[in-house]
Amino acid sequence: MKTVIIGAGVAGLAIGWRLAQQGASVTVLDRAQPGRGATWAAAGMIAATAETGEAETPQTELAHRARSLWPDFAREIETASGLSIGYVRNGSLLVATSEEDASHFVERARADGDLSLLTAAQARAMEPMLADGVRAGLFAAKEAQVDNRALGDALARCFLRAGGTLIPNEAAIRIESDFTRAFAVRTPFGYHEADAFVLAAGAWSGAIEGLPPGVLPPVRPVKGEMLALAPPKGAALPSHVVLANDAYLVPRRDRLLVGATIEDAGFDTSLSDAAENWLSARALSLMPGLRDWRIVEHWAGLRPGSPDGLPLLGKSALGGLFIASGQYRNGILFAPAVAEILSRSVLEQSPGPKAFDPRRFSGALAPDAGFR
Repeated sequence: MKTVIIGAGVAGLAIGWRLAQQGASVTVLDRAQPGRGATWAAAGMIAATAETGEAETPQTELAHRARSLWPDFAREIETASGLSIGYVRNGSLLVATSEEDASHFVERARADGDLSLLTAAQARAMEPMLADGVRAGLFAAKEAQVDNRALGDALARCFLRAGGTLIPNEAAIRIESDFTRAFAVRTPFGYHEADAFVLAAGAWSGAIEGLPPGVLPPVRPVKGEMLALAPPKGAALPSHVVLANDAYLVPRRDRLLVGATIEDAGFDTSLSDAAENWLSARALSLMPGLRDWRIVEHWAGLRPGSPDGLPLLGKSALGGLFIASGQYRNGILFAPAVAEILSRSVLEQSPGPKAFDPRRFSGALAPDAGFR
């Protein structure tokens, strides 16, 4: 089977790798450089509990399934690429800064066996930089993180070593079809025919021309800005991902990531002083000692959002066209599960999770089974 994938982010590269491993002829097109979009801008958290909340939903099921795949997925990537991707399961610490949040933590710990309830003193023992105003903590020991920028480079190498063809700086402009089936992708430089097409272009997935009404995925860009802080000489980094007050702190080898803003600003990725101030204030409210740390990077990325907040994964209403988009903040977390779902959809025509069926927006949703 000949397949063209539009988008060389973590989703497109992982799907392409899985398809190439199973003997498919795969070409991945990207409008810029592989792994330099939302994959590059992310924080690399593999935080199923912290990111998806408490309710039992198809999204939390997908998140926990993906998290369970990550240890083997990371080992396989490092073996196949020869590159380290910095995968580490060091847990996430959720922090309560009010009595109301602390009471809610008690209830949440009772309901979720993955969470350990901590007193304020226990939370500060884990992370001594935490502010005195901390009231309680929840520790999610199974959460992990990965160096998302290294991950993009490693997945590109895995894909190429599996026999895939990677074409950067070639944006897909139009999908050609006879209104029943897709048969080619047109770019400014070429015309790529194939048996199957996977639209995994992140925030740009909703900007492809040529698709019949109801087939174009209703994906919109959601801007997010982040900071990276460097410690002063002799200062130690936090040991865990810390989340509170709509922000998160992610320790890396030599820096601390602070994220992230949420803004509907179209495709604008300009940086703002307001975002820098908001992120700095949130970081200092959690760890006042960060006032002595230096901002070494400030960047923005575009998350792919969907109208109902759920990803679009699987067959579209147009024959031969598959969608892998709308992952919003969870593109890194979901990656191994998305690769599993989409490779099965393309090669076996297998329906994915019904809740994520792209046809739910087209009126062409078939009565498929649920999560598979």
